[in-house]
Amino acid sequence: MEVDSPRSYYDGDRTMKARQNGIVQPLLTDLYQITMAYAYWKAEKIKDHAIFDLFFRKSPFQGEFTIFAGLEECLKFLQNFHYSDSDIEYLRTTLPSSIEPDFYHYLRHLTAKDVKVYAVEEGSVVFPRIPLLRVEGPLIVVQLLETTMLTLVNYASLMATNAARYRIAAGKQMTLLEFGLRRAQGPDGGLSASKYAYIGGFDGTSNVLAGKLFNIPVRGTHAHSYITSFTDFAELRTTKLKDCSTGQDVDLVVQCQEYREQLSHLLLNTDPNEASNGELAAMISFAIAFPQGFMALVDTSGLLNFCAVALALNSLGYKAIGIRIDSGDLAYLSCKAREFFEIVAARYNLPWFAKLTIVASNDINEDTILSLNEQGHKIDCFGIGTHLVTCQRQPALGCVYKMVEINNKPKIKLSQDVAKVTMPGRKNVFRLYSADGHALIDLLQRSDEPEPKVGEKVLCRHPFQESKRAYVIPSRVEPLYKLYWNDGKLTAPLPDLQQVRQRVQDSLRTLRQDHKRNLNPTPYKVSVSKDLYSFMHDLWLQSAPIGELS
Repeated sequence: MEVDSPRSYYDGDRTMKARQNGIVQPLLTDLYQITMAYAYWKAEKIKDHAIFDLFFRKSPFQGEFTIFAGLEECLKFLQNFHYSDSDIEYLRTTLPSSIEPDFYHYLRHLTAKDVKVYAVEEGSVVFPRIPLLRVEGPLIVVQLLETTMLTLVNYASLMATNAARYRIAAGKQMTLLEFGLRRAQGPDGGLSASKYAYIGGFDGTSNVLAGKLFNIPVRGTHAHSYITSFTDFAELRTTKLKDCSTGQDVDLVVQCQEYREQLSHLLLNTDPNEASNGELAAMISFAIAFPQGFMALVDTSGLLNFCAVALALNSLGYKAIGIRIDSGDLAYLSCKAREFFEIVAARYNLPWFAKLTIVASNDINEDTILSLNEQGHKIDCFGIGTHLVTCQRQPALGCVYKMVEINNKPKIKLSQDVAKVTMPGRKNVFRLYSADGHALIDLLQRSDEPEPKVGEKVLCRHPFQESKRAYVIPSRVEPLYKLYWNDGKLTAPLPDLQQVRQRVQDSLRTLRQDHKRNLNPTPYKVSVSKDLYSFMHDLWLQSAPIGELS
């Protein structure tokens, strides 16, 4: 009997031959997909051919852009799409006994070899109503793909978008670290968060497994428990550290106490005995373990001890990295710490000391960063966890997967809510750019229409509001779709994680700043061609029932 390995996620191979996350398999779906598949099969619709669009209706976080992510995982899912013997056995015991045995035989041999997938490039900025993927193939197969495709794209795109927004708020020079594993929605949520935060613009993660699997830089310091685990110097089992110049072991405790005595008058004008010996012992212990990478968790009272240890390390040929602040008034504390560092740098003629890294954590969100910017903080790096990985501001993107054509007949979903009316048929998407190089408008066309051309006037219409229309003369036309999957194999090269990450930043640069701002961003326009507008509204009228008054 075939058994699916739950450890297949941990394959380090970056090629498409690598197996995907072990939980991503055909049974990772809603029951109604399988019951519909049986009903289709029973109705002899095996040879029916359908087209589905995967898209979202509104950008998240009250913003006007979204980052598309999750494409690679969708393609891995297609490559590995098949029902194992154990899957079939489970379905036999779960589905009604009236289901014919031949259906299970049909499922057992089902693959995605007859499916085609056109998609926007992963890492691209995308907008509402633009199909991120166009999935074509046998009706039963493409129906069975729905839930799994949605779960692979929804969170990935939401997470990458959230990370990109943090990057915009923090600025290009700020280091951003994802610290969210312990707060994420389970282990798989934590891994996905680390991966897509990195794609969205974060510089590293505390998640060690994500570092191994995705080659993301890993960063970390220590917790409060390390500080509180020491109460006095007597608990230090070793106090010696090798001097880089002489090679001799030096007692670091003596060095640190001497520097603390000097600094107490320079920085705080207080009795050095008032500083915590337990905290200093903990810092000395950590510095002995990591003399080349010493970074300590401190509050204002801990600055004296940190600076003493940093100076002692310097006297032995090592350079401390900096501090992490995890509570209190982050703007004030960062300014105070920077002031201390600058005083020490001037007193001991150590210019690098003034530039020690200040990391801030403590329940930071996008608004916190914007507020800190206004307060003139001196922070170099943000460690962000809960609000980032749980996307607290909006926990779901709301992608949908809708049939737009079956057996060459376009289909439209009608609703009293105009936002839920779908755009029928097989479509292509183009991004039109203005003369200044910014993205101006996205244009949906029927697939048999000629592509828009540079320098030629194009009529762009609002999908539903007849009076909203404009002529556009593009300076550049970018087709957004590529064929990624056909005949059971990949048909376009997939970028690695670094390239997707760069794609996000390159794509964001094509947007005007007013589309990206945090408060009241300008909506980006998504339009349809004249032909698609007429076709869609004609089909709408044909499909809508005519009421009767009496």
